[in-house]
Order: sequence, then C-alpha cells, then structure tokens
Amino acid sequence: MTTTITAAVVRTHKQPFTIESLQLDDIRPNEVRVRLVATGVCHTDAIVRDGIYPTPLPAVLGHEGAGIVEQVGAAVRTVKPGDHVVMSAAYCTYCTQCRSGEVAYCENVFAEDFGGCRTSDGTTALSSADGETISSHFFGQSAFATHANVVESSIISVPKDVPLEAVAFFGCGIQTGAGAIFNELRPPAGSSIAVSGTGAVGLAAIMAARIAGATTIVAIDLHEARLELARALGATHTVNASTANTLNELMRVTKGRGVNYIVDTTAVPQVLTKLAKALSVRGTLALVGAAKPGTEAPFEIGQSLVRGWTFKTIVQGSSVPQVFIPRLIRLWQQGHFPAERLAKTYRLDEINKAFEDSAAGVTIKPVIVF
Repeated sequence: MTTTITAAVVRTHKQPFTIESLQLDDIRPNEVRVRLVATGVCHTDAIVRDGIYPTPLPAVLGHEGAGIVEQVGAAVRTVKPGDHVVMSAAYCTYCTQCRSGEVAYCENVFAEDFGGCRTSDGTTALSSADGETISSHFFGQSAFATHANVVESSIISVPKDVPLEAVAFFGCGIQTGAGAIFNELRPPAGSSIAVSGTGAVGLAAIMAARIAGATTIVAIDLHEARLELARALGATHTVNASTANTLNELMRVTKGRGVNYIVDTTAVPQVLTKLAKALSVRGTLALVGAAKPGTEAPFEIGQSLVRGWTFKTIVQGSSVPQVFIPRLIRLWQQGHFPAERLAKTYRLDEINKAFEDSAAGVTIKPVIVF
C-alpha cells in the first residue's frame, strides 16, 4: 500500500527542484520508514543535480536527513518506531572493505548511494501519481521529502533530547571534515594544519583540529566573512587567497618549515598543486572535495622524492557513521563542536533558494526543516 508524500524532485540536470506529491511504497525487510524533521543541503546534492555524478533522473535527492522512525522492516534490529535518527551514506555491509570496518570505502558505493534504486531488486520506492518511476534511495535515503524508506545501514540512532534540526547535517559534510582530522589524519597535539575552503566541511575540520590540539590552524578562503567565522571556531591564522599568495603565507606562518597536514575541500587542481608545495617534510595533503570524474592534478615529483610527503583522498571522514556521529553529537552537547553556527534553516518550498544561497556563499550550511 502506497503513502502520499511531498518531495523536492530533480527532473532535468542544472534545473531547479520542483515540489511534488509522490507515492512512497511499502518498506522492505531491511528498511526503516522515517518521517523527516530536517535535511541538510550538501554540495554533493548540487553536483548530482548538475549531472557531475551519475544518478538517474527524475530523482529525489537529499542525504543528510534526520527524523523519527514510524515503521521498521522485519530484519531491522537497530531501531524501533518512535526512535530519533540521523541518516548518513549507505553501504553494502558485505564487501571486503565493509567487513574490514572501512564502510566509507564500500566497494559498491556507487550502486548503494547513487544508483537510484534498491540494490536488492532494482525497484524504486517512489513514483508519481500517474505511475512515473522516480529514483529513490539516494545515499540510501532520498531525504528531500516528508517521508523516506531508508536502508538500515544509513540509520544512526540519536538521543531524543537532541534537536534533530541541529544535527541533521552531521550525516555527510560535518562528518567528512571532522572525520578527516579525527579518523584519518590523527594529528599529534602541537601540529600545524591548513584547511583550504571554509564551507561546512572545512569549518568542521577546523573545529576538529582545535579539539585535537593543533596549535597552528590556518583557514584559507576567498570570503572574509567565512574567514572571520573560522577564527571564531578555532583558526589561529587566515589567508584570503584572492588577495594573498597562499604558498608564501603558509611558509611564513610555519617559519619556513611547511604545514604538517593540509585538508583541501575545493578539489581544484591548481589549488592542490600549490598546496602540495606548502607541505612540511613528511607532510600530508588530504583531498575531501569532490571533483568531476577524470579530473587530474599535477604534482612535482623531482625534489619531492626526498621530502616523503603523502597525498591521500578521504571519503565521509573515513567514518563508521553509527560510531562516529554519536561521538560528534556528544562533543556538540558539551559545547566543544558548535556546528549550529554554520546553519540557516529553510522550508522545503524554499529549497532552490537554499541551493542558491549555498552556491553564492551567503549560507554555509542550509538546512531544510519540515
């Protein structure tokens, strides 16, 4: 038996969302019916809308959802009706990476998160009133909707006293930035860290770097307002790349030694090339930003040989969401991780405005509140 819901639908690449009434089908044994309370707007939603990543259209996107469980499938063991949940990326649970605890690097990630259907039988949960197929299960959830059938691997239970609109967006961008620091780079106290791009991901990395005990934290961006917020959240230095030479500034701040760890959220090849030159001996450059498949970045490899530096890519903060997101929420509850300072709320019928404000840098983290 289907349920009528309201959702934001992408029908054509690079075109606005349309608000539509859709039919949501019955949950499967491994699924949870969630009534959405809030959903974060992420850059990944934008690049899928614009055709850079391959999800079949028409589709309901949204992958930073939070809500209340209404129904659970027969095979679900981790939540029950009435529980409050945050949602994150889906993973298959059975590939070598998943079974090794590296769920962020699931070998079936494109099918699980971008395929637009259930991986078990190829069906979608969504259809229009006249029976048109609508892609569902984006990141296991498709959370730009009043209700969603969500795979259990996307579900993270959270305490009921935590406001869901305050932590909905922890499921992707915040997890990515903070997890890059806590889970992957693990900088020793007293380290130097630079973060290129101070959107939600970059600011989460800056907050995490402060908590980790980094003593030199450099924020790099083109927007003075974002750099000012970065200072308030833990950056010890800022560089406006539109007016200053980033490489020179990073070497000046580190007294010529170079930066121990650099996190890049921009995925711009020219930026990565420059940042690599600012690394210390044995430094690490980590890319967390998403670029169009096929994008390449050139690095100098002659003199670099004796510097022993590392380039790595990081997905979803190398996190197990069911373990890591509750940790972030505890940090938030204690006031150590004030992510609410990044957010601005919008109604579902304001979703296109939310994306416009995000692209223009007006809002760091839009959150759709139902």
